[in-house]
Amino acid sequence: MTARLTLVSHHLCPYVQRAAIALAEKGVPFERVNVDLANKPDWLKAISPLGKVPLLRVRRDDAEEVIFESAVILEFLEDTEANPLHPADPLMRARHRAWIEFGSAILNAIGRFYSAGDEAAFANESKALSQMFARVEAELSARQSGPWFDGDRFSLVDAVYGPIFRYFDTFDRIGDFGVLDGKPLLQTWREALSKRQSVREAVGADYPRRLHAFLRAKGSYLSEIIRLQAIETPQARSA
Repeated sequence: MTARLTLVSHHLCPYVQRAAIALAEKGVPFERVNVDLANKPDWLKAISPLGKVPLLRVRRDDAEEVIFESAVILEFLEDTEANPLHPADPLMRARHRAWIEFGSAILNAIGRFYSAGDEAAFANESKALSQMFARVEAELSARQSGPWFDGDRFSLVDAVYGPIFRYFDTFDRIGDFGVLDGKPLLQTWREALSKRQSVREAVGADYPRRLHAFLRAKGSYLSEIIRLQAIETPQARSA
């Protein structure tokens, strides 16, 4: 496809990351423009029906189309660009799409996890999140997958779960919440994804700092854990 692509982005958005990973895996050149979702520019409001990112601006000749919703962007790239990331078999392709949807459900659960307002709610969300990951672990075991979801072939499912596991790089520095405990196949997959160039480069070098600051500012139970950490760390150093 001969077109100029611009990915409208946000520094922390995992849905943007999956699109960036797919573009990188396909070797497609693109421009990336970050926006402040807390202070949305007028041009974003004008072209985004849902007021969200990612958006993919597709410029061809003198015309531009704007594609919204990450799942639609991924499918558009599959339809128009080389190096397919979906399986060729329709049944397996449907399976992959289903686990991509499950990945989106996990992201929603992660949002509930870091937004939980008190200890009881936090514990409930931790347990629910752990159970969702247990379903993924069972799927990996049944399919004997590795190192990627589809065995030796990197797929769109991997592009979706890379940003999911990235959250836990920050969560693990805050505390041991046990969400991924007892899931060795997930841990192996997570490690492989963390080393993949497309996954690493889907965020900026300041991503961990930005995410930590975002979590601290949430006013949630996790925010309180982070705040107490900051108080205790200088005391531990001076002891």
